[in-house]
Amino acid sequence: MEHKVKILQINQITHDVKEFVVEKPEGYTFIPGQATVVSINKLDLINEKRPFTFTSLKDNENLEFVIKIYKEHNGVTAELDNLEVGDELIINNPWGAIQYKGPGYFIAGGAGITPFIAIFRDLYRKNAIDGNVLFFSNKTKGDIILEDEFENMLDNNVLFTLTDEENRNYYQDMIDENFLRIHVKDFSKPFYICGPPAMTEQLTKTLEKLGASPDALVFEGK
Repeated sequence: MEHKVKILQINQITHDVKEFVVEKPEGYTFIPGQATVVSINKLDLINEKRPFTFTSLKDNENLEFVIKIYKEHNGVTAELDNLEVGDELIINNPWGAIQYKGPGYFIAGGAGITPFIAIFRDLYRKNAIDGNVLFFSNKTKGDIILEDEFENMLDNNVLFTLTDEENRNYYQDMIDENFLRIHVKDFSKPFYICGPPAMTEQLTKTLEKLGASPDALVFEGK
């Protein structure tokens, strides 16, 4: 089912990431980590549909999406970048593979963090975030989405790593087999993975090699 929703706020999160706050249709609900298919309610764009993850909580008054803008692609996100408060989006029913299965390790690459935002916000509000660890890989410090919020929620259980910038305040490395051997204390816990497809595929294989159960791997390409 399709719903037309008006944009209520647009907030700049990083140099190329925006938060869109939109109306929530009556009775609309979802599970933290889920997404929906979104299009722009304009004649030439209405059929250009893309999936985006809810970053609000299910009982919030409005819906929120944190979206990375790819201006160089001249696609849907570039068009989203041109929208203003009052413009309309079209959303569909919620769906998605990322669902919380208990305390574990979350591994995100860039915009792959978005399915985890609502999950962590929900756990934090319920005082149930203990036992979870986040490894968040970005190219540079300026690319880190909601860094302060993750530090506030997770305290010492978040590790930011940069791949394209040297900064003594951040870990400098890819999230690979060596990284996991150093930083993972218990491979029997669930692993939640979201990032570029190549990253997700490689990490899934590596984690299985290191002893993680295939049934405990929750992943989604981004």
